Amino acid sequence: MFERDLNAYWKTVVGTIQDGVMIVDTEGIIVSVNKAFETITGYSREDILGKPCSTLSCSGCKVIRKSEDGHFCLMFKNSRLKMQKCLLMRNGGGYVYIRKNASVLRDGDGNVTGAVETITDITDLVEKDTQIESFRRELQAEDRFHGLLGATAPMRRVFDLIVNAANSDAPVIIYGESGTGKDLVAQAIHASSTRKKKPYVKVNCAALNESLLESELFGHVKGAFTGAHRNRKGRFEAARDGDIFLDEIGDLPLSTQVKLLRVLEETVIERVGDNHPIHIDVRIISATNQDLRQLVDQGVFRKDFFYRINVIPIWIPPLRERMGDIPLLAEAFFRRIQLKSGKTIQGISNEALEILMKYSWPGNVRELKSSFEYAFVSCPGSMIAPEHLPPNIIQSEALPKPKEKPHLSLDDIKKQRLLDALQKSGGNQSEAARILGISRTSVWNQIKRFNITL
Repeated sequence: MFERDLNAYWKTVVGTIQDGVMIVDTEGIIVSVNKAFETITGYSREDILGKPCSTLSCSGCKVIRKSEDGHFCLMFKNSRLKMQKCLLMRNGGGYVYIRKNASVLRDGDGNVTGAVETITDITDLVEKDTQIESFRRELQAEDRFHGLLGATAPMRRVFDLIVNAANSDAPVIIYGESGTGKDLVAQAIHASSTRKKKPYVKVNCAALNESLLESELFGHVKGAFTGAHRNRKGRFEAARDGDIFLDEIGDLPLSTQVKLLRVLEETVIERVGDNHPIHIDVRIISATNQDLRQLVDQGVFRKDFFYRINVIPIWIPPLRERMGDIPLLAEAFFRRIQLKSGKTIQGISNEALEILMKYSWPGNVRELKSSFEYAFVSCPGSMIAPEHLPPNIIQSEALPKPKEKPHLSLDDIKKQRLLDALQKSGGNQSEAARILGISRTSVWNQIKRFNITL
């Protein structure tokens, strides 16, 4: 293809591309634009040709008319402009976000004869970024605490306990049904503490059999057992100076409980196959959905180990005991899944929300999140209606509602535990403190606080 052919086709090429093209002379007077430029800016060729480029009121333009070298524009001085993001005023009002590139034009002798500028409309991308940032701010709102969401009194008490537990190095145990967010509470304790820049290591005690568990927790030396081809650090060493989260601690075998008891009392571990003690500074955060006191009575959980890990207990309320948080949780899950799925669903109907508020939620927050994931798949329109919810939730509407158990506050639970300990100790405050795993001063303070008469 010869040069004259290229020149002949040039207007067709420029008129076809989606980016706006503008050519100005050395004084910034617009001498040529393409069709895309007219669409993006709202100016027709008749309106804009012969006008100075400053007519566009582009936020990226830097006028330097008074410079000594005679350049009226910074782009002419620097010869080019690359990937600059800016705002451009459309004809008739309003702005459009653009990304522009520009370069000076030179004749055969190298003299500057003008400049060419291309502009790309990125308004949709900017609006999407703004929406994402809006969702991000929403997820970081005041009702959210280190990933936990709630505004009801039971959850506010949990948040307060997390802060108090984070300021202590004492063992923490988190009680709650499956799906209540015990792992999030453990992470929140770590993130709120002075150990937050140190390791946080999670171990699911129910996922490992007894023969592997001790090696996983404490490590092993080469030759300790078949397959131990090299020395290996355990999770406790990996969590040095930080926190280790022992999830499902109720499933720990008795033999491992004995060794963990030594870790708690002496802050040392021994790798499997070695008798060399390794001193560690690790806070233990544990969690369970079981009744550990009942396991102690059954002889499958050591009483002394229970009292050592039960120093700072935190009870997470099930979702049915904090139903006021459902609209807040529903909105958060909806926004998160909407952003992830890219579907154009706009919201959830009042009828669907009412059904969610009446359901008993045996799977707790995890089940609520799964319900929204289901709804986003089953909803073909713009609004989640009752028929888009999981069948078991819809069908529960026709079932008789079980009688609700009276809700005990955290103070009620603490008072009852103290009364039980005092009864077992025959009123001896020192012995009650040992049973509860707290100081005698704390026992005395609680007796005074709860008006308990000995």
